[in-house]
Amino acid sequence: MNINLQLFLDILNFDSTSGSERELSQFLEKRLAEPIGGRCPGVQSWELEDGSRNLLFLWGTPKVVFCTHIDTVPPYIPPRVEGERIWGRGSCDAKGQLIALYTACCKLAEEGLDGFGLLLLSGEETGSWGAKAFAKEPFKAPYLIIGEPTDNKMISASKGTKSFKITFEGKAFHSGYPQFGYSAVDAFVDFVEALRKIEFEKDPVLGDTTWNIGRLSSDNPQNVLSPELSCRLYFRTTFATDDFVSKLIPSLVTAQIPATSNDKNLVSSYDKTSATSADASQPQRWQKALKVESIGGDAPANYFTLPGFETSPAAFGSDAPHLSNFEHRAICGPGSIRFAHTDNEHIDLPDLRKAVEQYIAMFKALK
Repeated sequence: MNINLQLFLDILNFDSTSGSERELSQFLEKRLAEPIGGRCPGVQSWELEDGSRNLLFLWGTPKVVFCTHIDTVPPYIPPRVEGERIWGRGSCDAKGQLIALYTACCKLAEEGLDGFGLLLLSGEETGSWGAKAFAKEPFKAPYLIIGEPTDNKMISASKGTKSFKITFEGKAFHSGYPQFGYSAVDAFVDFVEALRKIEFEKDPVLGDTTWNIGRLSSDNPQNVLSPELSCRLYFRTTFATDDFVSKLIPSLVTAQIPATSNDKNLVSSYDKTSATSADASQPQRWQKALKVESIGGDAPANYFTLPGFETSPAAFGSDAPHLSNFEHRAICGPGSIRFAHTDNEHIDLPDLRKAVEQYIAMFKALK
């Protein structure tokens, strides 16, 4: 399967970090509407708040819709080619998906087939707002195949996500006299130590629950106790822990710290040696300083797979949970998640060719 390398590089040359997709969406709306096999696809587009678009290319009434996103994480990294390896931001997540899916559509159209579409969405990396907007449209189809870097394996299940805005309120004071104030940074450190002590139930399919802290901000001078610290707390949840995590973080403002996610009531014998007072049943000082806002997320989910294709669970999120327009949803694509979101993001042409063959085979199996 030949990949249009020049088109791929043209797409990679657009800086489409989330919020900057407009120019790429305008380019794709024109370029991918060109005739294939003597006929042009139908094109539908929906303008989004930032001026970018969700795009849908149609070859007949689709039974199967291929899909991926056009935004990338920052920073932008220009493409370069080394032999059969293409480097650059979006090369695997997810512009490599786009070129493989589009190539599969071209091959199917050249064979005179129809009944498929290509859906390109904005904003996946910042909360799937493009997918959420599309889910409100009346469009429906039986099957959705989403391109994400999965090493060309069909994803059997993926973790959910839960995001929280966390704020700690301290009392500013001269750092030479900390006894007269309270640092929000100290509250944050105590919170993280308490969170690390919780044992999350291991899921037999999706494994461990993980969490990460980002957007950390405390703009106090080095010689003044921090009056406020804010951050985002982001969980990757499993079938065993999704509901628990949703309740856990808001409950920490007043509740006793659970020792394990098996404790569904969020009550347990919290390790008193880690408490700042003798009575561990009472809220700790960092809990009194804590404010929590639930940002949202999605639940872990199972996805459909087909016989004859390798399968694997995944720890990453995608647009899939939000696209309720489709009865059956699958995730599969070239490239490795180990290189997505990194400075050495890349994809190999043989992986792209394999993906094209697989997408064609999937369509024909479902047609």
